[in-house]
Amino acid sequence: MHILVIGLNYKTAPVEIRERFAFKEEDMKRAVGALRSAKSVQECVIIGTCNRTEIYAVVDQLHTGRHYIKAFLSAWFDIDKTQFTDYLYIKENDDAIGHLFRVVCGLDSMVLGETQILGQVRNSFILSQETKATGTIFNNLFKQAITVAKRAHSETDIGKNAVSVSYAAVELGKKIFGYFDKKTVVILGAGKMGELTGKHLQSNGVHKVIVVNRSLERAQNLADQFNGEARTFDQLSQALIAADIVISSTGAEGHVVTKKDIQAISRKRNHRPLFMIDIAVPRDLDPEINELENVFLYDIDDLQGIVDANLQERAREAEKIGVMIDEEIAAFKAWLNTLGVVPVITALREKSLRIQEEAIRNIENKLPHLPEKDLRIIRKYSKTIVNQMLHDPLIRMKEMAADSNGDEGLDLFIKIFALEEELANQERIKEERKKQEKPQLDSTEFRLPTLRVSEATVRS
Repeated sequence: MHILVIGLNYKTAPVEIRERFAFKEEDMKRAVGALRSAKSVQECVIIGTCNRTEIYAVVDQLHTGRHYIKAFLSAWFDIDKTQFTDYLYIKENDDAIGHLFRVVCGLDSMVLGETQILGQVRNSFILSQETKATGTIFNNLFKQAITVAKRAHSETDIGKNAVSVSYAAVELGKKIFGYFDKKTVVILGAGKMGELTGKHLQSNGVHKVIVVNRSLERAQNLADQFNGEARTFDQLSQALIAADIVISSTGAEGHVVTKKDIQAISRKRNHRPLFMIDIAVPRDLDPEINELENVFLYDIDDLQGIVDANLQERAREAEKIGVMIDEEIAAFKAWLNTLGVVPVITALREKSLRIQEEAIRNIENKLPHLPEKDLRIIRKYSKTIVNQMLHDPLIRMKEMAADSNGDEGLDLFIKIFALEEELANQERIKEERKKQEKPQLDSTEFRLPTLRVSEATVRS
């Protein structure tokens, strides 16, 4: 078995390509069921966000797995494979495991260290579980990935530094006021950045929001989002008197607020601290305002500088998480290696007990008058001999499986004890069960087209 990831994201594909490969939420169960039904796919999870579409699969062979997953994408979205292959990335086995850990920890996100992806991966995994599209390998892998992501965010500071301009403004405000309880925000202009910053401030406890705009209607539309008040620029002075925080993003030519404007209202403000954020380019707020006492003015470059510094800090925290991920990959691989031991142990026990039972039958045939009590004793102690003989070999086999050359050691063990027939019987039983447990699609059934695949085609 092999682990495979095939996907595209914001690094490899522009938005016009990504949006063509967006799974609809209401179709996701059907998509997972269809993918699980594809040839070569043993387990699968589909992760779809605005920035990525990724298919995680356990496949019996890498080359056939790659081919049939691409065929699934082509058929599901009705897009010829030649139109999207160049945008795909393909990761296999160790690289695939590491990629999942990095994704769920937020290290592969557009915003380094963001936590939203953790919930998205968790929901995708649960959906696949409910669709019976996951099994032993992915049930363990995804649970481990989610656990390490929680550890990463609780044991490091990767999520504690603002990495957007709007969040940076909020963090600056906290340094000045300590808290936003009973504070009033004035938003100058109805721009998107001002709206976003206002939302962040409100979620941090801001008491009142006043929106000032040339158009009263647009001011009212934005103010309604905050349960706030709308004003026109004729009422700007009164709004500034009430303000503790000013966010300006008007796009006007020239300064909307000057140093003289603030000086004129300073007495009416009782010299309260005033935090002013100028997000506009060209600037709305006169830079000389910063010369006034108890006035703290920051422009877009100041905020971007904070964001850049915080990104560097997050990058340092990401290195710590990288070490954590390396340890988790090693732990998962050690567990994965032991999976091959289970059928071999079962085969060896079955063969040993069969030999023991045959020996008991021979004793019964040769000693037909042997009392049942004596037979029970013989059965008990002959089974004890079998178990004792198996004890050390089984321990050594588990140790060998955890080594880098575990497959070779396991093959040698199988040959020494001649377990090929028992393992073949296990595979036949497993295949029969898999046919019975195949996930059922809903009434709007989706089927991959019938494909005639040559070896040359598969290797593409």
